[in-house]
Amino acid sequence: MTEAAEESIRVLIVDDFAETRENIRKLLQFESDIVVVGAARSGEEAIEMASDMKPDIVLMDINMEDMDGITATETILSKVPFTQVIVLSIQSEQDYMRRAMMAGARDFIVKPPSSEELIATIRRLSVFAHDKRREFERSTAPLAADGPPGAGGTDSHRPVGKVLAFYSPKGGVGCTTIATNIALAFDTEETPTVLVDGNLQFGDVSVFLNLQSKYSINDLTARMDDIDSEILEDVLLLHENGLRVLAAPPRPEMADEVSADQIRTIIQFLRRHFAYVIVDTASAMDDTTLAILDTADLLIAICTPDIPAIKDARHLFDLLHILEFPTENVCFVLNKMDRKGGISAEAVGENLKREVEAVIPLDERAVTASINKGIPLILSDRSSPQSRAIMQLMGTIKQRIADAEEQAQEEEVKERPRILGR
Repeated sequence: MTEAAEESIRVLIVDDFAETRENIRKLLQFESDIVVVGAARSGEEAIEMASDMKPDIVLMDINMEDMDGITATETILSKVPFTQVIVLSIQSEQDYMRRAMMAGARDFIVKPPSSEELIATIRRLSVFAHDKRREFERSTAPLAADGPPGAGGTDSHRPVGKVLAFYSPKGGVGCTTIATNIALAFDTEETPTVLVDGNLQFGDVSVFLNLQSKYSINDLTARMDDIDSEILEDVLLLHENGLRVLAAPPRPEMADEVSADQIRTIIQFLRRHFAYVIVDTASAMDDTTLAILDTADLLIAICTPDIPAIKDARHLFDLLHILEFPTENVCFVLNKMDRKGGISAEAVGENLKREVEAVIPLDERAVTASINKGIPLILSDRSSPQSRAIMQLMGTIKQRIADAEEQAQEEEVKERPRILGR
């Protein structure tokens, strides 16, 4: 059991109606791992109580007389950055959800919440709260100035960033959609994230995020000998939510100007400046993709529940075995899951003899609209089944990383030589 799972979850309830506060308290009172540390009647009171109590989770009403929940959320997170805010509102309009997410809220639930949905969301976000609390407590030294704005510098007390590679041997399974949404979900002030378009010939990351590709990876490779944080700052694109993006070359023929060794060097440079380096890859298993996998801490392998994709996934796992890529460094995700398709996640897992660790449901209309507008799903509709599944995938990835770090530490202790022993 991880440390996060053993800790109690400290919850602060914020609502200007006493009946609502009491109803939420009753929903949570029988959960042994959840502790309600306070209940605030206003935004101002919530800010004061959060500053004193430092809760893991804040359940925030969006409409209050003295201060709206969005303003209160921004203020609380500036004072207690590891707190995870869940906004509760009778309003389900997308504008409310977008504004809440822009303020730093991690989820949006329509009132009145069901006990199952509320408790599941609290437990999922508590993992992030506990991780961030520990990171915050360890960060006693000021951050170094070397690094682009939002990159968090090169804090000597923080380990190098984690590289997450999103790959499928078959095109059209949704790798870019998942990678862009996951990158936005990971990107916070405490965990600055950069999204790299590793599909050098036909990359669409910039299109998915509605970004104008003024600069691309070619602008870095042209200056590999003197690459530094200033050059990096000039080349990276900036999304309105703060996410940094390294775009693919503007034309397919320019992909030949980027070598596999340069890709490897760039990713290693980025991981010294960002907590997470997320790489969207091309389907071809070429030298560029192999260089990306060589740097990856975790490979997120994407498949869809259809026979061609399953066949390609089987070949991928066989190839990874030949390449001696560690099995424990692969997270298998089933995208576009549709009960009407006739192939279940369990059947896919049994066929490939590999656990399906995350399932994202099919909604072609929502995904197509998201791509055409350049607004990722978690920004346009945080409460949709797809957005919730993506956030659950984020939690799975973080847990996999935490488990790997814990195992590495245990192995280091076992291998450490005994100075005084025999």
